[in-house]
Amino acid sequence: SRAPLIVGIVAFLAVLLVFGWVTDAPAYMGHEPETCNNCHVMDSQYESWFYASHEQWAECADCHIPHDNFIAYYFYKGKSGMKDVYSFTTGSYPVAIRANEETQKIVQKNCIRCHEDTVESIVMTAQPFDRNCWDCHRDVAHGERGGSLNSYHDTEVYKK
Repeated sequence: SRAPLIVGIVAFLAVLLVFGWVTDAPAYMGHEPETCNNCHVMDSQYESWFYASHEQWAECADCHIPHDNFIAYYFYKGKSGMKDVYSFTTGSYPVAIRANEETQKIVQKNCIRCHEDTVESIVMTAQPFDRNCWDCHRDVAHGERGGSLNSYHDTEVYKK
């Protein structure tokens, strides 16, 4: 009889729907910075961005996710999100969260993508282009303290 198989599939789908509803999974397909800050380990990164100059111009995904195409965008978003879920669930995230090499390349490419007119004259010169934008512009994306481990204030509510 196929009844156990059908019951199993229905039960699996029900569990998946409940999981999606409880975790607000659809929010992770969006690009709201508050979603990135759902894990308390991202508090200082969120807060430093919130008080920095890019807060009014760019959100987390604008810098940290590739914008080559739709597939690359959501593939990396899913891959990065699953890594974050695993790290948060197992407690294996580092104390000082820093962008890995792959993310640094993505951020650099996105800096150039958004500021193409400005950097065109820089990248077209004879000088070697072996530095990242944030090597000089350290305080732009996450404020003068960068991804500080200490927050500006002790709160989970960010209001302007």
